Amino acid sequence: MSGETRPLAVAVAGLGTVGTGVLKLLRDNAEIVAARAGRPIAVTAVSARDRARDRGVPLSGLRWYDDPVALAADPKVDVVVELIGGSEGPARALVEAAIGAGKPVVTANKALLAVHGAAIAEMAEAQGVPLAFEAAVAGGIPAIKAIREGLAANRILRLAGILNGTCNYILTTMREQKREFAEVLAEAQRLGYAEADPAFDIDGIDAAHKLAILAALAFGRPVEFAAVHVEGIREVTAIDIAMAEELGYRIKLLGIARREEAGISTRVHPCMVPVSAPIARVDGVFNAVVAEGDFVGRVVLEGRGAGAGPTASAVVADLIDLARGRHTPVWGAANGALDSAAAVPMDRHVGAYYLRLMVVDRPGVIADVTAVLRDHGVSLESMLQRGRAPGEAVPVVLVTHDCEEAAMRAALARIAGLGAVLEKPALIRIEAM
Repeated sequence: MSGETRPLAVAVAGLGTVGTGVLKLLRDNAEIVAARAGRPIAVTAVSARDRARDRGVPLSGLRWYDDPVALAADPKVDVVVELIGGSEGPARALVEAAIGAGKPVVTANKALLAVHGAAIAEMAEAQGVPLAFEAAVAGGIPAIKAIREGLAANRILRLAGILNGTCNYILTTMREQKREFAEVLAEAQRLGYAEADPAFDIDGIDAAHKLAILAALAFGRPVEFAAVHVEGIREVTAIDIAMAEELGYRIKLLGIARREEAGISTRVHPCMVPVSAPIARVDGVFNAVVAEGDFVGRVVLEGRGAGAGPTASAVVADLIDLARGRHTPVWGAANGALDSAAAVPMDRHVGAYYLRLMVVDRPGVIADVTAVLRDHGVSLESMLQRGRAPGEAVPVVLVTHDCEEAAMRAALARIAGLGAVLEKPALIRIEAM
């Protein structure tokens, strides 16, 4: 491919925000792109649901397909770009059809790769077809290239990331404006930062899709979404955010993958990170990825994780690679060379915990709570009790030393059953970063 001078003919399926962003970028930066690709890159065919809609970019002269799968069969198309989204349906059908037809695929579809990535990668390898997905994780941040190519010489020990801009925006706003989750979510929906049905974002699923992909690359193993422990941010309250500040932490929804003695652990959940950690200062809709390699040390990448411009930037970077004939195996190594390290369950996690209880302010309550923790081998680093209101509810915050998740969970179940504990205890894991 690399000796070619004729344009690379691209078909784009899905003309939403990102699809139109790709058309605009290829038009506005045509000269830069052609210079870096060694040949022009031209969109020649598209597929979208509604032909009549004005998308703010000229579409005349493009071949239109109502059925996206038909793009795969178009003999004049060199590369198929899938920007439809979703792990099933037309997106999956198009990607499989394009690979089956021997056409390289560029996709921004993290759900498809997280859920079916192992099978799709095998299919791509068997057909000898490139599958590129820089845009699937962290928008415009070149996280995939950095891990798969830039850090290829390293044994990656740990990855952590703020991988969902909606959650980061909500947590940032809660902290800055001292407001509650439900109120900030409603405002984020009004402003268009959160979807009408925000579950995918706020329940951590979107971040878990992206973490599953990053972990596969970092540890050279097939993607395994089912192994990711997932918790979202619905239960984070203004009081927890205020207490975190007081203790010197910020609350972030992180995706964390690490190599441990027993295998690879992958988890997405709210974390308390020290205010001094670089990731603690990544606010609003920004994303960040921190990778630790045995020779390189710590690398921090930060940028916009979504939106037309950043995501289009990543899609076109992949197209430039294809135009140049640069092509890496999907997970960084051939299927036969992938690692089969076991997934480590969340029960085995070891770390420190923040625990907040709403208790009736009466003598002996704290002694009862600490007795339960002691029974389960959980030792305390510090305790905060704010205000006195005899006979009424007061918050008590406990910070533990490192202990095993299973022990913490067992202790928590017993504490929740104590008569003086008035509501479900809040538990947030502390990450040293």
